[in-house]
Amino acid sequence: MPHLFLNERSCGTTADPDRVNRAMNEMVAAVLAMARADRKGTALITHADSLLVLQLAQGHSISKWMGAPGTDRDARARLKELDDKSPFRTVFPKGETYSGLEYRHDGEAVEGLGWAHELGGIGVSLPLETRWDTDRLTLEREELLDGGDGDAGSELTEAEVRHAARAEHVDTHLPWIRRGANSARQKAVEGLRSGTELWGLKSDLFPLLQFTRLAEQHFAALPEVWVRPVGDRLGELQDAVSAWDPQQQPISPQWRSYVRTEFESRRRLCKFIDDDGEEYLFDWHCDFLPSPGRMHFRLLHEERTLRIAYVGRKLGK
Repeated sequence: MPHLFLNERSCGTTADPDRVNRAMNEMVAAVLAMARADRKGTALITHADSLLVLQLAQGHSISKWMGAPGTDRDARARLKELDDKSPFRTVFPKGETYSGLEYRHDGEAVEGLGWAHELGGIGVSLPLETRWDTDRLTLEREELLDGGDGDAGSELTEAEVRHAARAEHVDTHLPWIRRGANSARQKAVEGLRSGTELWGLKSDLFPLLQFTRLAEQHFAALPEVWVRPVGDRLGELQDAVSAWDPQQQPISPQWRSYVRTEFESRRRLCKFIDDDGEEYLFDWHCDFLPSPGRMHFRLLHEERTLRIAYVGRKLGK
């Protein structure tokens, strides 16, 4: 569940509009790369009252970036879909103000980066200065201490915070993000008792996967003994497409379990109606226990995902 805290210091520049827009494009690419690994849990948190009133630089609001010719419309739309929990204090534990705590970088207070460290998130910055162009930052952390006799001192320590300003910085954080997403997903799957429950949570637990509408009837028919194994396989498929770049892997993702296409002699069994009313071959498949559980899907290379049409007993059995 990666909370992404915007470094407000990276937004206080007087850079020209074109540079600001390019920097925002870079940062948004990083944010969306992290969201792809855990879309349900990712939230962008800023120092502004909301994302839509954010000032990216002096005199340059986020609305100007949104309307700029070079801004990717799809990226803009996906950014607006993320949870917006701004300002920072909205994610503090109940009753906590952190009034005796300050984080600094190069002698300047850095609120967003500090909360990223304190609350176990990731700092994100506009890469307008070289000091923000890195995947980790070292901060100075100062905490006021109550000596108990009326004398208050302070403790100074160094704190390393996860950070990203462009997509290249994200790779080092992906294993950590995925571990958190997998842990939350596995806990949710363990509590399910029916395929209908699993179907109802599919968008939350497996947001990168697609399902045909007719697949719902197959999920509804799942016996309880198959619910968790199916959830585990769906999680592995989610992880596989999350890391899939069809340009680098034109055939298929790197699978997390045994996945293959059906034998030629059995492909006639693997045709299903998709949501457009047309029949397609869903011959990619994986098994789940107890045997003979099987799931069938087809790859959608242009969308970097797959669409599931069937889950249940091995076809023809």
